[in-house]
Amino acid sequence: MLSQAVQFLFSGLTLGAIYALVALGFTLIFNASHVINFAQGEFVMIGGMTTVFLVGFGLPMPMAIALAVAAATGIGMALEKLAVEPARQASITTLIIITIGASIFLRGLAQLVWDKKLHALPPFTGDAPIGILGATILPQSLWAMGVGVLLLLALRWFFARTLLGQAMLATANNRMAAQLVGINVRRILLLSFALSAALGAAAGILIAPITLTAYDVGTNIGLKGFAAVMLGGLGSSAGAVLGGLLLGIAEAFGAGYVSSAYKDAFAFVIIMLVLLWMPRGLLGGAAAERV
Repeated sequence: MLSQAVQFLFSGLTLGAIYALVALGFTLIFNASHVINFAQGEFVMIGGMTTVFLVGFGLPMPMAIALAVAAATGIGMALEKLAVEPARQASITTLIIITIGASIFLRGLAQLVWDKKLHALPPFTGDAPIGILGATILPQSLWAMGVGVLLLLALRWFFARTLLGQAMLATANNRMAAQLVGINVRRILLLSFALSAALGAAAGILIAPITLTAYDVGTNIGLKGFAAVMLGGLGSSAGAVLGGLLLGIAEAFGAGYVSSAYKDAFAFVIIMLVLLWMPRGLLGGAAAERV
């Protein structure tokens, strides 16, 4: 039925917008340092959990969101300064292991600071479903898709119109050449972690009213963001967005038409197929611009 297909499409686009933001976080850090940051999912958790508890303390939602994004950004910068920068001469494998260790540490710390329960964040503008073409969509899903698009446009403007954004692009394309023309590559790496953490926190805040949040939600979302970036092409900003959307849609239709019991398996099947048949991803080989 058309209405059923539209319903699955809405769900897929909502998930896809979140996965795209997480995938962009992976891409930002990979292009700056050639490191895959497996702590990216924990920024999603920090954004959602911090907002939930700040709202619970009585702060207005906009202020809670701003503070949560700022907190995640600060933690991202601390991760780079305290863990990644001291080991910058180490091998890529060692740096990846460091990010995995950081992920485990942040997840354990979240249990101590908060708890192990699931928490709900109130929807931004109510929870009355909106009917479209026989299907329904939650207002929060529109928020997720709309804010996701705005953030992607803001990033595009940042990299195309600002000197700092151009410096990040130059570092991504040729780190040695960027250093030779006076770009502070260490500062660019720090900024990459900050932007990556902010994107992850935004994704966690947008999805929390729909799927709930907890200390361990970042693991699953982080792995799916990694699947998305592998599908689209590691190092390609357009590929990260495309991979996120395709993965979200595939997951929604697979859960709807096959079985919801295998919902989380589709991402990992996609990773295996991409690594086997198309290791550079859909756009990884032809990307003209990286961020």
